[in-house]
Amino acid sequence: QVQLVESGGGLVQPGGSLRLSCAASGSTFSRYVMKWYRQAPGKEREWVSSIPRTGGRTSYADSVKGRFTISRDNAENMVYLQMNSLKPEDTAVYYCNAQNGQIGYWGQGTQVTVSS
Repeated sequence: QVQLVESGGGLVQPGGSLRLSCAASGSTFSRYVMKWYRQAPGKEREWVSSIPRTGGRTSYADSVKGRFTISRDNAENMVYLQMNSLKPEDTAVYYCNAQNGQIGYWGQGTQVTVSS
């Protein structure tokens, strides 16, 4: 099993930046593809970004491409989401996900609110 704990959310003005962190424990972190998802009020959870097991080629939803950057540190069992040029529509609870084939784990989420 993998336990995931997100942190770094908060209130930020439009155009601002935040860096989300996700700390993993309980299993071999490098076995898992790591992803970020988000869920806005009244909407379904949506995929934001993914990073392969050893880093390398990352992928992003069109809505965040060019503004968000995902990274991971397998030595520290951490995954990050750097969010720049934030918009009000980025407001959501952000979730960290660890995926290995059909097996997936979720964190509890961290709230990001973009508002003036």
